[in-house]
Amino acid sequence: MAALPAPGHHAFAAEFDVNKPLILRGKVTQMEWVNPHAWLRIDVKMPDGKVINWAIEAGAPNGLLRRGFNKNSLPIGTEVVVEGWQAKDGSYRANGSNILLPDGKKLFLGSPGTGAPYDPEKK
Repeated sequence: MAALPAPGHHAFAAEFDVNKPLILRGKVTQMEWVNPHAWLRIDVKMPDGKVINWAIEAGAPNGLLRRGFNKNSLPIGTEVVVEGWQAKDGSYRANGSNILLPDGKKLFLGSPGTGAPYDPEKK
């Protein structure tokens, strides 16, 4: 008997709700460039005025690099708009689909093959 590593990966539907699309505008507080998914954290001013730090799951770093996105693309304090879907548990976590950068450039932020809804602009 041998113990072998078993890389794990989750499907979109396990954590995120296709019926809870959202658009978040906020300032970057952190970018975690880790596998299997990069994570973006942004401070979002909610309708009641309270500022909430949202955690946005992004695609794998190597996929993001191929799209022209790197760990230096989002300096702390950069204002961005993120489209995605909220976590099923209602927490301040989301699966990111697209990100709009300050220069007007829009990039696909997600991971293909996870079961997340397709971006209508990509059809």
